[in-house]
Amino acid sequence: MPLPRWFAERVEPTAPDAELRVSTIELFFDLVFVFTITQLTSLLVGDFTRQGGEGFTGQGTVQAVLIFGLLWWMYSGYAWLTNTVPPERAARRVLILCGMAGFLIMALAIPRTFSGSGVAFAVGYLVIVLVHGGLYLQATAAIARVLPFNLAATALVFAAAFAGPPWNYALWTAALVLIWMSPIFIGQKGFPLHPAHIVERHGLLVIIVLGESIVAIGIGATDGHPGAALIVAALLGLALTASLWWVYFGRGESGPEHALMRAEVVQRTRLILGAYFYAHIPILLGVVATAAGIKKAVGHDHLGPGPAVALAGGTALFLLGDLWFRRVLGLGRPAVRVAAALLAAATVPIGLWSSVAQLGALVVLVIAMICLENVL
Repeated sequence: MPLPRWFAERVEPTAPDAELRVSTIELFFDLVFVFTITQLTSLLVGDFTRQGGEGFTGQGTVQAVLIFGLLWWMYSGYAWLTNTVPPERAARRVLILCGMAGFLIMALAIPRTFSGSGVAFAVGYLVIVLVHGGLYLQATAAIARVLPFNLAATALVFAAAFAGPPWNYALWTAALVLIWMSPIFIGQKGFPLHPAHIVERHGLLVIIVLGESIVAIGIGATDGHPGAALIVAALLGLALTASLWWVYFGRGESGPEHALMRAEVVQRTRLILGAYFYAHIPILLGVVATAAGIKKAVGHDHLGPGPAVALAGGTALFLLGDLWFRRVLGLGRPAVRVAAALLAAATVPIGLWSSVAQLGALVVLVIAMICLENVL
């Protein structure tokens, strides 16, 4: 039986000098993905309120990292997919929507993935893996080297759904290690990428994820009256989020794009893998942790150890991730950024005394780092 015409046709890669913009369906896709990873915040917040006998210390954080690792691998796969196979035809858009459905299934399963909803998560993951592999085959047979790793990781997640602790955690860890190490065996040949699209797509994603911190301010404010203290805390939460935006976008997108354009095709793919896959992991996890901390900081006089660590550690993680990202592309200033990250992590005791004071200290610290980097 012949393949459908829309599927069998070959797609020529977009020329590097041709304009390729992020489409509206990609932004729509990103909204669903961001909802999926914001579900991880519930796991982190669960660590703040966990009682003795309800699991091990840091259980929610461990679960969030494992789940995020698998989600991020496939999100990056879809970013590379639409970079190579633009979703212009109706049939391709329908399949992208099917991938979005897979992410939504996983989002709904995340709060109980390790306690009853593991099968639902695995089904959603299988959907996005199959859609991704099928669409990518239109452009390059190189995806055949990737698909077995993705399917093997999916099988491990299915197996974890039927295993109890600690074996379910071991299976999840094996799945994560398998796909994260797969580029070593797959190689980067056969995956030409358009730099401008990759830079724009990830930049828009970071903006949407930063929006989660704004949502966290609103959620945190619902527990208190809009008095002076709450308003100050909310404004500081906004200022911290805006400062993180400035860290990532303050120098514009031309630097990363030019750095990628100067590299030859295979080297460019390696740079994109390092800068936009690996280095963006701490950036996005940092935002998720910071949002969880802001959610608790707004409307509370002081923080418990968990929220204070999330607020300080999330900011530090974001700064280090952005440093990693820029170092891969040859754009970093490590000394100032490392010092700022260490000082951010040291604000935990301030939060135990006053949530507003910790927010204010982090805002002052990040703004001072930005100013110092511009002077040096």
